[in-house]
Amino acid sequence: MSNTYDVIVLGTGSMGSSACYYLAERGLKVLGLEQSTIVHEQGSHHGQSRIIRKAYFEHSDYVPLLKRAYELWNNLSVDSGEQLYTETGLLYAGNPESALMKGIHDSASIHNIPIQSLTAAQNRDVYPVFNFPDSFEVIKEPGAGFLYPEKCIRIYVQKAIEKGASIMENTKVLGWKSSGNRIEVTTSAGKFYSDKLVITAGPWMSQVLPGMDKHLKVTRQTVFWADMKNPELFSLDRFPCWLAEHPETGEYFYGFPILPVEKYGQPFGLKFAQHNPGEAVNPETVNRVVSRKECDHISQIIDTFFPGSLKSILQTKVCLYTYSPDENFIIDMLPEDPRVVFAGGFSGHGFKFASVIGEILTDLAISGASRLPVDFLSYRRLR
Repeated sequence: MSNTYDVIVLGTGSMGSSACYYLAERGLKVLGLEQSTIVHEQGSHHGQSRIIRKAYFEHSDYVPLLKRAYELWNNLSVDSGEQLYTETGLLYAGNPESALMKGIHDSASIHNIPIQSLTAAQNRDVYPVFNFPDSFEVIKEPGAGFLYPEKCIRIYVQKAIEKGASIMENTKVLGWKSSGNRIEVTTSAGKFYSDKLVITAGPWMSQVLPGMDKHLKVTRQTVFWADMKNPELFSLDRFPCWLAEHPETGEYFYGFPILPVEKYGQPFGLKFAQHNPGEAVNPETVNRVVSRKECDHISQIIDTFFPGSLKSILQTKVCLYTYSPDENFIIDMLPEDPRVVFAGGFSGHGFKFASVIGEILTDLAISGASRLPVDFLSYRRLR
Protein backbone atom coordinates (compact mmCIF):
# COMPACT_ATOMS: atom_id res chain seq x y z
CA MET A 1 0.00 0.00 0.00
CA SER A 2 1.37 3.38 -0.98
CA ASN A 3 0.14 4.97 2.26
CA THR A 4 1.87 2.42 4.50
CA TYR A 5 5.37 2.88 5.88
CA ASP A 6 7.80 1.31 8.29
CA VAL A 7 8.15 4.62 10.16
CA ILE A 8 6.33 7.96 10.01
CA VAL A 9 8.10 11.04 11.39
CA LEU A 10 5.91 13.92 12.58
CA GLY A 11 7.83 17.16 12.07
CA THR A 12 10.87 17.46 9.82
CA GLY A 13 12.67 20.37 11.42
CA SER A 14 15.94 20.06 13.33
CA MET A 15 15.44 16.60 14.84
CA GLY A 16 12.90 15.17 12.41
CA SER A 17 14.97 15.82 9.29
CA SER A 18 17.89 14.03 10.92
CA ALA A 19 15.69 11.12 11.99
CA CYS A 20 14.33 10.75 8.43
CA TYR A 21 17.90 10.57 7.12
CA TYR A 22 19.17 7.93 9.55
CA LEU A 23 16.00 5.83 9.31
CA ALA A 24 16.20 5.83 5.51
CA GLU A 25 19.91 5.07 5.70
CA ARG A 26 19.03 1.88 7.62
CA GLY A 27 16.81 0.81 4.72
CA LEU A 28 13.42 1.60 6.25
CA LYS A 29 10.47 2.96 4.30
CA VAL A 30 10.07 6.43 5.82
CA LEU A 31 7.47 9.18 5.57
CA GLY A 32 8.27 12.61 6.99
CA LEU A 33 5.34 14.97 7.56
CA GLU A 34 5.89 18.72 7.87
CA GLN A 35 3.07 21.19 8.51
CA SER A 36 5.06 24.04 6.95
CA THR A 37 7.81 24.07 4.35
CA ILE A 38 11.18 22.41 4.73
CA VAL A 39 13.03 25.20 6.55
CA HIS A 40 10.70 27.89 7.85
CA GLU A 41 10.59 30.66 10.45
CA GLN A 42 7.69 29.45 12.59
CA GLY A 43 9.65 27.27 15.01
CA SER A 44 13.13 27.06 16.47
CA HIS A 45 15.64 26.37 13.72
CA HIS A 46 15.88 29.57 11.66
CA GLY A 47 18.39 32.38 12.07
CA GLN A 48 21.53 31.54 10.09
CA SER A 49 23.76 30.13 12.85
CA ARG A 50 23.76 27.89 15.94
CA ILE A 51 26.63 27.48 18.41
CA ILE A 52 28.13 24.02 18.90
CA ARG A 53 30.41 23.38 21.89
CA LYS A 54 31.62 20.52 24.09
CA ALA A 55 32.45 22.05 27.50
CA TYR A 56 28.79 21.74 28.40
CA PHE A 57 27.89 23.69 31.53
CA GLU A 58 24.28 22.50 31.43
CA HIS A 59 25.21 18.89 32.34
CA SER A 60 28.41 16.94 31.82
CA ASP A 61 26.37 13.89 30.75
CA TYR A 62 25.67 15.65 27.44
CA VAL A 63 29.33 15.53 26.41
CA PRO A 64 29.34 11.93 25.05
CA LEU A 65 26.36 12.91 22.90
CA LEU A 66 28.20 16.01 21.71
CA LYS A 67 31.26 14.04 20.73
CA ARG A 68 29.09 11.77 18.59
CA ALA A 69 27.21 14.81 17.22
CA TYR A 70 30.48 16.32 15.98
CA GLU A 71 31.31 13.03 14.23
CA LEU A 72 27.92 12.83 12.56
CA TRP A 73 27.97 16.46 11.41
CA ASN A 74 31.35 15.80 9.83
CA ASN A 75 30.02 12.62 8.17
CA LEU A 76 27.08 14.56 6.73
CA SER A 77 29.43 17.24 5.44
CA VAL A 78 31.53 14.59 3.71
CA ASP A 79 28.45 12.81 2.34
CA SER A 80 27.01 16.03 0.93
CA GLY A 81 30.23 17.77 -0.07
CA GLU A 82 28.95 20.86 1.79
CA GLN A 83 30.51 22.82 4.65
CA LEU A 84 28.12 22.78 7.60
CA TYR A 85 30.34 24.01 10.42
CA THR A 86 32.78 26.84 11.04
CA GLU A 87 35.23 26.70 13.94
CA THR A 88 35.64 30.11 15.54
CA GLY A 89 36.41 29.25 19.13
CA LEU A 90 33.98 30.27 21.86
CA LEU A 91 34.46 32.69 24.74
CA TYR A 92 32.56 32.16 27.99
CA ALA A 93 32.59 34.94 30.58
CA GLY A 94 31.12 35.14 34.04
CA ASN A 95 31.59 35.15 37.78
CA PRO A 96 34.07 32.36 38.62
CA GLU A 97 31.61 30.98 41.20
CA SER A 98 28.62 30.94 38.85
CA ALA A 99 26.91 27.78 37.60
CA LEU A 100 28.01 28.72 34.07
CA MET A 101 31.74 28.82 34.79
CA LYS A 102 31.80 25.94 37.27
CA GLY A 103 29.82 23.77 34.85
CA ILE A 104 32.30 24.47 32.04
CA HIS A 105 35.24 23.47 34.23
CA ASP A 106 33.43 20.32 35.38
CA SER A 107 32.61 19.09 31.87
CA ALA A 108 36.07 19.95 30.58
CA SER A 109 37.75 18.13 33.47
CA ILE A 110 35.57 15.01 33.31
CA HIS A 111 35.80 14.63 29.53
CA ASN A 112 39.26 16.08 28.80
CA ILE A 113 38.02 18.97 26.68
CA PRO A 114 40.70 21.56 25.87
CA ILE A 115 39.88 24.97 27.34
CA GLN A 116 41.93 28.05 28.20
CA SER A 117 41.28 30.21 31.28
CA LEU A 118 41.91 33.95 31.08
CA THR A 119 41.38 36.95 33.26
CA ALA A 120 39.20 39.72 31.89
CA ALA A 121 42.34 41.84 31.47
CA GLN A 122 44.13 39.10 29.50
CA ASN A 123 41.08 38.72 27.29
CA ARG A 124 41.11 42.43 26.49
CA ASP A 125 44.60 42.01 25.06
CA VAL A 126 43.27 39.40 22.61
CA TYR A 127 39.71 40.68 22.03
CA PRO A 128 39.70 44.37 22.98
CA VAL A 129 36.08 44.95 21.92
CA PHE A 130 34.70 42.92 24.86
CA ASN A 131 33.93 44.73 28.09
CA PHE A 132 33.87 42.23 30.96
CA PRO A 133 34.32 43.22 34.62
CA ASP A 134 37.77 42.56 36.07
CA SER A 135 36.12 40.14 38.52
CA PHE A 136 34.97 37.89 35.64
CA GLU A 137 36.74 34.76 34.52
CA VAL A 138 36.98 34.21 30.78
CA ILE A 139 37.28 30.73 29.28
CA LYS A 140 38.03 29.98 25.65
CA GLU A 141 37.02 26.70 24.05
CA PRO A 142 39.09 26.59 20.83
CA GLY A 143 37.20 23.65 19.31
CA ALA A 144 33.79 25.31 19.36
CA GLY A 145 32.06 27.20 16.56
CA PHE A 146 28.76 27.32 14.75
CA LEU A 147 26.53 25.24 12.46
CA TYR A 148 24.34 26.52 9.62
CA PRO A 149 20.87 25.30 10.71
CA GLU A 150 18.81 25.90 7.58
CA LYS A 151 21.47 24.33 5.38
CA CYS A 152 21.81 21.32 7.70
CA ILE A 153 18.07 20.65 7.57
CA ARG A 154 17.87 21.04 3.80
CA ILE A 155 20.71 18.58 3.32
CA TYR A 156 19.27 16.05 5.76
CA VAL A 157 15.96 16.14 3.89
CA GLN A 158 17.61 16.02 0.47
CA LYS A 159 19.79 13.07 1.47
CA ALA A 160 16.87 11.29 3.14
CA ILE A 161 14.92 11.53 -0.12
CA GLU A 162 17.91 10.22 -2.05
CA LYS A 163 17.95 7.24 0.32
CA GLY A 164 14.27 6.52 -0.38
CA ALA A 165 12.33 8.58 2.18
CA SER A 166 9.14 10.42 1.25
CA ILE A 167 8.75 13.94 2.64
CA MET A 168 5.44 15.83 2.53
CA GLU A 169 5.49 19.59 3.15
CA ASN A 170 2.47 21.74 4.06
CA THR A 171 0.76 18.69 5.53
CA LYS A 172 -0.84 19.18 8.93
CA VAL A 173 -1.21 16.25 11.30
CA LEU A 174 -4.76 16.14 12.64
CA GLY A 175 -4.26 13.17 14.94
CA TRP A 176 -2.90 9.65 15.33
CA LYS A 177 -3.97 6.42 17.02
CA SER A 178 -3.22 2.74 17.28
CA SER A 179 -5.16 0.84 14.65
CA GLY A 180 -4.76 -2.89 15.09
CA ASN A 181 -1.10 -3.73 14.73
CA ARG A 182 -0.38 -0.43 12.99
CA ILE A 183 -0.36 3.25 13.82
CA GLU A 184 -2.80 5.40 11.90
CA VAL A 185 -1.90 9.06 11.25
CA THR A 186 -4.62 11.39 10.00
CA THR A 187 -3.43 14.45 8.09
CA SER A 188 -4.77 17.21 5.88
CA ALA A 189 -3.68 15.02 2.94
CA GLY A 190 -5.36 11.82 4.12
CA LYS A 191 -4.51 8.85 6.31
CA PHE A 192 -1.17 7.05 6.52
CA TYR A 193 -0.13 3.91 8.38
CA SER A 194 3.13 2.73 9.90
CA ASP A 195 4.69 0.18 12.21
CA LYS A 196 6.51 2.87 14.21
CA LEU A 197 5.94 6.58 14.85
CA VAL A 198 8.59 9.20 15.64
CA ILE A 199 7.32 12.52 17.02
CA THR A 200 9.63 15.53 16.69
CA ALA A 201 7.08 18.33 16.63
CA GLY A 202 9.08 21.00 18.44
CA PRO A 203 6.84 23.73 19.89
CA TRP A 204 3.79 21.77 18.69
CA MET A 205 4.72 18.65 20.70
CA SER A 206 1.90 19.15 23.20
CA GLN A 207 -0.63 19.27 20.37
CA VAL A 208 0.29 15.88 18.96
CA LEU A 209 1.39 13.98 22.09
CA PRO A 210 -1.30 13.88 24.80
CA GLY A 211 -0.19 14.78 28.29
CA MET A 212 2.94 16.66 27.28
CA ASP A 213 1.37 20.07 27.91
CA LYS A 214 2.03 19.69 31.65
CA HIS A 215 5.74 19.13 30.98
CA LEU A 216 6.49 21.63 28.22
CA LYS A 217 6.43 25.43 28.02
CA VAL A 218 6.88 27.28 24.73
CA THR A 219 8.54 30.70 24.98
CA ARG A 220 9.00 33.61 22.60
CA GLN A 221 12.67 34.48 22.00
CA THR A 222 13.96 37.54 20.15
CA VAL A 223 17.11 37.59 18.01
CA PHE A 224 18.86 40.71 16.70
CA TRP A 225 21.41 41.61 14.02
CA ALA A 226 23.28 44.86 14.67
CA ASP A 227 25.30 47.23 12.53
CA MET A 228 28.53 48.12 14.34
CA LYS A 229 30.66 51.25 14.05
CA ASN A 230 33.83 49.16 13.81
CA PRO A 231 32.65 46.05 11.91
CA GLU A 232 36.16 44.87 11.07
CA LEU A 233 36.71 44.09 14.78
CA PHE A 234 33.71 41.73 14.71
CA SER A 235 34.56 39.96 11.46
CA LEU A 236 34.66 36.18 11.14
CA ASP A 237 38.46 36.09 10.97
CA ARG A 238 38.92 38.18 14.15
CA PHE A 239 35.95 37.59 16.44
CA PRO A 240 34.72 34.38 18.16
CA CYS A 241 31.33 33.10 19.17
CA TRP A 242 30.63 33.95 22.80
CA LEU A 243 28.35 33.35 25.79
CA ALA A 244 28.43 35.61 28.84
CA GLU A 245 26.62 36.54 32.01
CA HIS A 246 25.29 40.04 32.36
CA PRO A 247 27.41 41.62 35.13
CA GLU A 248 24.36 42.97 37.00
CA THR A 249 21.44 40.62 36.29
CA GLY A 250 23.25 37.31 35.77
CA GLU A 251 21.22 36.68 32.61
CA TYR A 252 22.92 34.89 29.72
CA PHE A 253 23.61 36.55 26.37
CA TYR A 254 25.38 35.11 23.35
CA GLY A 255 26.48 36.08 19.88
CA PHE A 256 28.38 35.37 16.68
CA PRO A 257 30.84 37.12 14.38
CA ILE A 258 29.57 39.22 11.49
CA LEU A 259 29.23 36.68 8.69
CA PRO A 260 29.85 37.47 5.02
CA VAL A 261 26.45 37.24 3.33
CA GLU A 262 27.90 35.96 0.05
CA LYS A 263 28.73 32.69 1.86
CA TYR A 264 26.30 32.53 4.76
CA GLY A 265 23.33 34.48 3.40
CA GLN A 266 21.16 37.01 5.19
CA PRO A 267 20.74 38.53 7.71
CA PHE A 268 23.84 40.72 7.86
CA GLY A 269 25.23 42.08 11.10
CA LEU A 270 26.41 41.10 14.56
CA LYS A 271 23.95 38.47 15.79
CA PHE A 272 23.01 38.89 19.43
CA ALA A 273 20.39 37.21 21.65
CA GLN A 274 19.41 36.35 25.20
CA HIS A 275 19.40 32.71 26.29
CA ASN A 276 17.02 32.92 29.26
CA PRO A 277 13.31 32.03 28.93
CA GLY A 278 11.11 34.58 27.23
CA GLU A 279 7.36 35.04 27.49
CA ALA A 280 5.28 31.84 27.52
CA VAL A 281 3.23 31.66 24.30
CA ASN A 282 1.04 29.52 22.07
CA PRO A 283 3.01 28.72 18.87
CA GLU A 284 -0.12 29.30 16.79
CA THR A 285 -0.71 32.84 18.03
CA VAL A 286 2.73 34.13 19.07
CA ASN A 287 3.47 37.78 18.28
CA ARG A 288 6.26 37.68 15.69
CA VAL A 289 6.84 41.44 15.58
CA VAL A 290 9.77 42.72 17.65
CA SER A 291 8.87 46.03 19.28
CA ARG A 292 10.85 49.25 19.48
CA LYS A 293 11.00 48.76 23.25
CA GLU A 294 12.65 45.37 22.75
CA CYS A 295 15.16 46.87 20.32
CA ASP A 296 15.98 49.68 22.74
CA HIS A 297 16.51 47.18 25.56
CA ILE A 298 18.85 44.97 23.54
CA SER A 299 20.73 48.08 22.39
CA GLN A 300 21.49 48.86 26.03
CA ILE A 301 22.68 45.29 26.58
CA ILE A 302 24.94 45.41 23.51
CA ASP A 303 26.44 48.62 24.85
CA THR A 304 27.18 46.83 28.14
CA PHE A 305 29.32 44.24 26.40
CA PHE A 306 30.65 46.40 23.54
CA PRO A 307 30.62 50.03 24.74
CA GLY A 308 30.29 52.67 22.03
CA SER A 309 30.31 50.12 19.18
CA LEU A 310 26.63 49.88 18.25
CA LYS A 311 25.40 51.86 15.26
CA SER A 312 21.87 50.47 14.86
CA ILE A 313 19.70 47.34 14.93
CA LEU A 314 19.44 46.08 11.36
CA GLN A 315 17.08 43.12 11.60
CA THR A 316 15.11 41.11 14.12
CA LYS A 317 13.48 37.69 14.27
CA VAL A 318 11.33 35.74 16.70
CA CYS A 319 11.95 32.07 17.37
CA LEU A 320 10.55 29.62 19.91
CA TYR A 321 12.12 27.64 22.73
CA THR A 322 10.32 24.61 24.17
CA TYR A 323 11.31 24.20 27.81
CA SER A 324 11.15 21.05 29.90
CA PRO A 325 10.81 21.49 33.69
CA ASP A 326 14.54 20.93 34.28
CA GLU A 327 15.67 22.34 30.90
CA ASN A 328 17.03 18.94 29.85
CA PHE A 329 15.82 17.14 26.74
CA ILE A 330 13.08 14.51 26.78
CA ILE A 331 13.92 11.50 24.59
CA ASP A 332 12.05 8.23 25.06
CA MET A 333 9.50 5.71 23.92
CA LEU A 334 5.90 6.32 24.96
CA PRO A 335 5.34 4.17 28.08
CA GLU A 336 1.88 3.06 27.00
CA ASP A 337 2.97 2.32 23.43
CA PRO A 338 6.71 1.71 22.84
CA ARG A 339 6.12 1.82 19.08
CA VAL A 340 5.95 5.60 19.52
CA VAL A 341 9.32 7.36 19.98
CA PHE A 342 9.57 11.07 20.71
CA ALA A 343 12.01 13.87 21.42
CA GLY A 344 11.25 17.35 22.70
CA GLY A 345 11.85 19.92 25.41
CA PHE A 346 15.16 21.04 23.92
CA SER A 347 15.00 24.21 26.03
CA GLY A 348 16.93 26.44 23.64
CA HIS A 349 20.11 24.36 23.46
CA GLY A 350 19.15 21.51 21.17
CA PHE A 351 20.19 22.22 17.59
CA LYS A 352 23.84 21.25 18.01
CA PHE A 353 22.59 17.77 18.95
CA ALA A 354 20.29 17.32 15.94
CA SER A 355 22.61 14.88 14.20
CA VAL A 356 22.97 12.55 17.17
CA ILE A 357 19.30 12.90 18.19
CA GLY A 358 18.33 11.58 14.76
CA GLU A 359 20.59 8.58 15.27
CA ILE A 360 19.24 7.96 18.79
CA LEU A 361 15.63 8.12 17.59
CA THR A 362 16.48 5.70 14.81
CA ASP A 363 17.97 3.22 17.29
CA LEU A 364 14.96 3.54 19.60
CA ALA A 365 12.53 3.01 16.73
CA ILE A 366 14.37 -0.04 15.42
CA SER A 367 15.60 -1.80 18.57
CA GLY A 368 14.10 0.04 21.53
CA ALA A 369 17.50 1.06 22.89
CA SER A 370 20.37 3.44 22.18
CA ARG A 371 24.05 2.61 22.58
CA LEU A 372 24.58 6.17 23.82
CA PRO A 373 23.98 7.20 27.47
CA VAL A 374 20.56 8.85 27.26
CA ASP A 375 18.86 7.55 30.41
CA PHE A 376 19.25 10.95 32.07
CA LEU A 377 16.94 12.34 29.37
CA SER A 378 14.17 9.76 29.78
CA TYR A 379 10.51 10.67 30.13
CA ARG A 380 10.37 8.64 33.35
CA ARG A 381 12.09 11.38 35.34
CA LEU A 382 9.05 13.65 34.84
CA ARG A 383 6.29 11.17 35.58
